[in-house]
Amino acid sequence: MYMKYDLKLIKKELETLPKYNKQLYLQGYSKDMNPEEGADKGYDVDDIENEYIYNLFNIPYINNIIKENNLTRTRLMIMKPKSCYLWHNDKTKRLHIPVQTHEHCWLLLDNKKVHLPADGTAYVVDTTKNHTALNCSKIDRIHIVGALNA
Repeated sequence: MYMKYDLKLIKKELETLPKYNKQLYLQGYSKDMNPEEGADKGYDVDDIENEYIYNLFNIPYINNIIKENNLTRTRLMIMKPKSCYLWHNDKTKRLHIPVQTHEHCWLLLDNKKVHLPADGTAYVVDTTKNHTALNCSKIDRIHIVGALNA
């Protein structure tokens, strides 16, 4: 399942957000939640990700994408060059919207290498399977990632 969005408008809205280091929550468990809370703190929120339903920023186009796809715990994630995540699996599938990427940025999904280009396409990724992400480039990889909850 693939949807196409206006990447130029997404980037324009993202420019209004505060600077962040690794991830910035676009949805929270309360409207007053610190959008950087939980980023790299070492605790698992997969069991309560369906409680992350409150929009934290006035970004109408992106908030509409979140709503129309019934996303929760949506985040803006940055992956620095020459890095990767731990091999893991999530409790639900994820919707990925690549905002900035490089041909040498991949997901390893069930041992298959997948590149998601930043062309406005939103990808449903079955992250219930074992996976990781790799940035083998010299630029930041930036994705909007939300949990798909039925």
